Amino acid sequence: MPHKSLAPNARLQALQHALRAAADPANAIPMRAYMLNQFAFLGIRATPRRDAVKQWVRGPFTQEELLWLACALWDLPEREFHYTAVDLLARHHKKLTVEALPGIVALVQRNAWWDSVDGLAGVAGDILLAARSTQPTIQTIADTWLVHENLWVRRLAMLHQLGWKERTDAARLMRYALALGEEKDFFIRKAIGWALRDYARTAPDAVQTFLKENVGRLSGLTLREAGKHL
Repeated sequence: MPHKSLAPNARLQALQHALRAAADPANAIPMRAYMLNQFAFLGIRATPRRDAVKQWVRGPFTQEELLWLACALWDLPEREFHYTAVDLLARHHKKLTVEALPGIVALVQRNAWWDSVDGLAGVAGDILLAARSTQPTIQTIADTWLVHENLWVRRLAMLHQLGWKERTDAARLMRYALALGEEKDFFIRKAIGWALRDYARTAPDAVQTFLKENVGRLSGLTLREAGKHL
């Protein structure tokens, strides 16, 4: 068990050692191929990866330590370190306030692909949902993501309410869907459909009505994704 006062740099070294010790070069080849050879991999699947580092991600942490460690992990080339950073932030999201969001948005834009962005969207969503109880207008932060020049930040905006169920701001969700609806990028179109499909589990009639009323403003991909379970 790591000592509770273990310095972030020492914890970083421990995480590196644990993951490199678990590396499987044979697994790295198909994992890299699945991600279109964009990233290096150690070859560690999700469950053994989490098992390898579980004692080092328990904390305790301050917000500053969490963000520092996540950024330091992101500086390493292999994708498993990025996944560990996402897991770390997600595990300790209750320690994160809205002041952490600029750092998370910065991570979204580094070594960006759907796998890292979607994990970070969950963290950002947890932060915003927790803050909304005392700051009812806090989601306007996501409005700035919606018009960001970086497409992955726009995807973050679209996905940040995943899993909110009845707490979803439906008007904002649908406004975002229409704002991004004319974009040609596959990952944006997919995100719109995914977000609507997720909310359809809570409010199927509302989503079905929205889709029918906006057939001409949403791509075929979005409509198919959104309507899968309707």
